[in-house]
Amino acid sequence: MSDPRDAAARYRARQNGETDADAEQPPSQLTAENKHQFVETAIQIAMRRGDFDDLPGAGKPLEGLGTHHDPDWWIRRKIETESLTGLGPPAILLRTEDRELNDTLDALHRESDVREALEDFNSRVISARRQLLGGPPVVTKTRDVDAEIAAWHERREQRAAAARADAAAESAARPRRGLFRRH
Repeated sequence: MSDPRDAAARYRARQNGETDADAEQPPSQLTAENKHQFVETAIQIAMRRGDFDDLPGAGKPLEGLGTHHDPDWWIRRKIETESLTGLGPPAILLRTEDRELNDTLDALHRESDVREALEDFNSRVISARRQLLGGPPVVTKTRDVDAEIAAWHERREQRAAAARADAAAESAARPRRGLFRRH
């Protein structure tokens, strides 16, 4: 049995003066009409041969669909796939840094270091907004230094309380041995 689509592709190829052997070769004079026909015919033949079967990601949803619209998706994907750091437009670098800023601040031990890091971040955000070099717009907001320092103190206290609770639970779980043991 012959596939009707295959028969239609062969019919179109014969109408264009091509033989079955030439069906995958472009006509000598490509115009807008016969280029479309050639491409469509080549795609149909490749589909019937199974050239598009077992492609990576076949039967899986496309990644990133259904999320918010990001006009810079291609830059972000390239940076992620190539594991590039420190490269890209300032707008994207600042967004990434903003997402990771709390973890960076939590690694610091002194309030003066936290204040300095926040002031540096805010100055780079303001500087990036002033640049007229093109690229994506800077939508990263500056951080309120005093509010962030208060949040840093709170996170620090929570970690200390959790560490104290873990130490207490660990010491309670250990068997107590007296100073004087009988043999």
